[in-house]
Amino acid sequence: MTKAELIDAVADGADISKAAAAKAIDTFTGTIAKTLKKGKKVTLVGFGTFSVTKRKARKGRNPRTGETIKIAAAKTPKFSAGKALKLAIK
Repeated sequence: MTKAELIDAVADGADISKAAAAKAIDTFTGTIAKTLKKGKKVTLVGFGTFSVTKRKARKGRNPRTGETIKIAAAKTPKFSAGKALKLAIK
């Protein structure tokens, strides 16, 4: 599903305009991103939890040259599905 298809589905389901649905989705995703940037979790009971994990610096290998390279430490977003979501897709 693309963002445009999601906007259409939200607009139809909530009986609102597509512009209002787009604004709501943008606000939702922006709020999750800001919260994760602060290092906090976002939990939607039944749906899942968004969080940030830390990856340590490590060594890797350039597949083209075989040369050893350093991969910097990084923070990455993580999503863990909730029980209701897991059951909904079975």
